[in-house]
Amino acid sequence: MLPADTNLTMMNSANTLFPAGSKVPTMAVAMVLCSITSTAQAQNLVPNSGFEVADSCSEAGFGVDGPLHWHSANGTPDHLQGCLPYGSAFGLPMNFITFQYPFEGSSCAGMLTYHQNGSSEYREWIMAPLLEPLVVGQTYYCSFRANAAFGGNAQYPQIWLANDKVGMLFSMQDRPWVWGDPYPVPPDHAHVLYPQILADTVGWTLVSGSFVADSAYQYVMIGQFFSNALTDTLQFSPEGIPWYWLPRAYTLVDAVCVSASPDGCDLGQGVGEAQAAGPALFPNPAQDHLVVGQRAGAEAQVLDFVGRLLWQGRVTSDRWVLEVGSWARGTYVLRMAHRSRVETHKFVLAE
Repeated sequence: MLPADTNLTMMNSANTLFPAGSKVPTMAVAMVLCSITSTAQAQNLVPNSGFEVADSCSEAGFGVDGPLHWHSANGTPDHLQGCLPYGSAFGLPMNFITFQYPFEGSSCAGMLTYHQNGSSEYREWIMAPLLEPLVVGQTYYCSFRANAAFGGNAQYPQIWLANDKVGMLFSMQDRPWVWGDPYPVPPDHAHVLYPQILADTVGWTLVSGSFVADSAYQYVMIGQFFSNALTDTLQFSPEGIPWYWLPRAYTLVDAVCVSASPDGCDLGQGVGEAQAAGPALFPNPAQDHLVVGQRAGAEAQVLDFVGRLLWQGRVTSDRWVLEVGSWARGTYVLRMAHRSRVETHKFVLAE
């Protein structure tokens, strides 16, 4: 939707290019109108999309002094900033959860996206108002970058899990959460999500997709919105080895985008392909061989449950077979770079 003063803006743009009294070519006016319309459609509707703007450089999380426009919708998410001392609880690149540089700028968000213990099924969600409400019936294109946290500078590492279904949920109402509020029940729904386990602890994974707005949504939330029963996880390390671990997953988030234009957000190789079904990976669990379908030309790696590289090579056909009969039984991660997109898939070797 164009603002009310669009006509005046169009007239001023045309007058700047063609002074009063001159004959304004029809094609030139059309080019100005097209340029303004295109810019409006490609606008990112998420304010402070990289969490860069804050009232102060402090370990305030998503509270009063946290990133401008953003607040907690569940729990106590963290605002991680490069301006803080190296190794501080909420600093970048080293903090109490992980070592990671932000995807862009000098800040990012961090939140617990899975907690195995307790009946509350604790999650942390962040929330911001959109710059304008979504239009019912309009297709919107969305993306953000996510990274699975692991390690950090704490005496005991905080987490040893990664989880699936990290995503984006839109709302008509604001849902601010403050300390002492009950934890909301997971809605088991997201408008855009990453369906696989987000297990890349080194790079930033692109989470992207599109949807048709069925309401005039005014707020966007980021997090994991599914109950434990509907969540799949992957262990980075066995419990108690080499020290005590906590059954939690923590995810970093950066570069949040919502746009009415497919050119407004980073969608990888395109929304159609990005939302296509993942490769056929069977049998899973496997015993002697694993078949990977529809990924010819992909550069592939296999990691064990603690992230050690066991194998790497190229997928040479759309029905490619990986021989795994001599490998130890357990859980593995297959990571593939295909058409400028990195995919991560879990598979299990059974007796």
